[in-house]
This record gives sequence, structure tokens and C-alpha cells, in this order.
Amino acid sequence: MDRLQAMQIFTRVVEMHGFSKAAENLSIPASTVTRAIKELEAFLGVRLLQRTTRHLNLTPDGSLYYEHCRRLLAELEAVETSFPGQAGQAQGKLRVGMTASFARLFVVPAIKAFQVRYPNVELTLTLSDRTVELVPEGIDCVIRAGVPHDSPTLVARRIASFEWVTCASPAYLEEYGEPHSLDELKHHHAVGFLSGDQGRPMHWRFVVNDEERVVRMPQKLVVNDTETYIACGLEGLGLIRAASYMVLPHLRSGKLQQVLSSTPAPAVPISVMYPQNRHLSPTVRAFVDWVSNLAQSAERGGGSSHNKHGQPHVYVS
Repeated sequence: MDRLQAMQIFTRVVEMHGFSKAAENLSIPASTVTRAIKELEAFLGVRLLQRTTRHLNLTPDGSLYYEHCRRLLAELEAVETSFPGQAGQAQGKLRVGMTASFARLFVVPAIKAFQVRYPNVELTLTLSDRTVELVPEGIDCVIRAGVPHDSPTLVARRIASFEWVTCASPAYLEEYGEPHSLDELKHHHAVGFLSGDQGRPMHWRFVVNDEERVVRMPQKLVVNDTETYIACGLEGLGLIRAASYMVLPHLRSGKLQQVLSSTPAPAVPISVMYPQNRHLSPTVRAFVDWVSNLAQSAERGGGSSHNKHGQPHVYVS
């Protein structure tokens, strides 16, 4: 039995909450995973996992062994990556989660540069607005907007921020008029956006005299997809409030018009989040550094919708 490989398989089974998911993540047969766990338990003389048809739980001995395995493997990886050989290079599979709009407008136009710089990385973008469980779903890092929740298992690295822009189509404004204050919003209706985290339409927040004010907009239509949300605004179905980098091209073309520009909304941070480990793998570190530099490059591009590298403008804090 290769004890190092068995330790790696065991930790992945625990983190992925299953044998088949661990096998898929490690790109090995499920039978190899099952055999490795059986041999490891026989070698140690203890039961590590309690298996039922629906659940997989650690035994007390398994919990202790898992913590030691995780620490030892992290230290081993740190030693290996400190040398200039293959172990210290970005390589292998990398899964990154983000919203479809952020990928389409911000990451994909620049991804060629990442591929050229790191040709041995196989990158998978998983696009969703919902909250994901990084380790169980096999995702290495995720890019999300909003203030990150405190987590004992995740690190959040703030890379940028964006401004909310309240806007509508010319057709909507011609029919309903333009609101010039927050009080006038009660005479309007908005397209609602269903938050993936909260499961209910999001309220609008503004800053008035250094204090945050929440506005609950009348809504005749609610959607849970950002692309559809912007399309509803373009069709004149109501006021919308979206990230600056998403609507700037439509504002420049005149398909959307900004309203309430003198009443700001709180800036929203954009963070890249990854599992809390003592040592970050070279592949994840390479992407985190790259996307952080991409945000800095966008900020240096000035006030246009795209900078010299073709990136949409993001306001970096």
C-alpha cells in the first residue's frame, strides 16, 4: 500500500463527502478509492469512516487521523513547492466558480493571456449565481460579489469593487418619467432580482447623508438570472439596478439611461475565495494572482467601458 497516496485519497473522500465524488475529483477508478480506504483501515487497525446508504461520517479515530493527514499533506506540499521543479509550477486541473456575467464581461476576454502564461493548467469555469460549497463540489476557488461572510474554512481576498447603477430604457422613462429622488421611486416599479443566497428579491440600498437607506421597490416581475435581468431593463419592463461593468456598454449606446446618479449606492466588493489551508497550491495561487492583477489592470484603464486590454471597467478599492 502506498501510504501517501492512501492519505491523499482518504482526505479527499472526507472533503468530497463520498467515494464516487473523490474518485471523480482524483480521476481514478472508484474501486481504487474503496480498496485504498480498506487497506488503510486494516493497516491502522481502526475504523475511519462510518458508511451508510446515504451518509458518510468520520469516526473519532477518523477525525483525528484526518486532521493529521491534512496537516502533513499541507507541509509536504509546502516543501515541494518551495523548489523550482515541477511541483512548484502551476499545472493540472483548476475549477473556478463565478457568475456568468462576470465571466463573459471580465474574465473570458482576458483568459487567453492566462492560458499562454500557464499552458499546463486545465481550467474549468463553473458559472452560477448560487452559493457553492467549494470542497464538496470540487471547486478550487470562487469569485463572488458582496461582503464575504466570516468563515473558518475559507479565505476571502478582496480584488475589486463595483458601483451599483440605477437605470432604465428610454421607452420606460418616456412612459413613466424619470425619478429625481428616492421618494419618487414609489411612483415607479422595478424588475426584481431573486438573490441566490436569500431566496427573495433584493432591496435597493442607497447612501444619503452618510447613512444607508433601504428602498423596497414595487415589482411586477422578478427573475433570478443576471442576463435576463439586464434584458428586462432593455425591454422597458421596469427600473433595474445592476453592476457598473454590466450596464456600461448599454449606457454608452443609449439603450439604457442612468437615473439617480447623484444618489450613490454602497460600493460592493468583489473577492476571490479559496479553502483555508496553510499553503496555497501553485495552481490556485497563479489564478488568484492573475485575476487580482486583472482587476488592477481594469482600474488603470480609466473611465471607459474597456481598458487597453479589452476589459470592462471595474472600480478597484
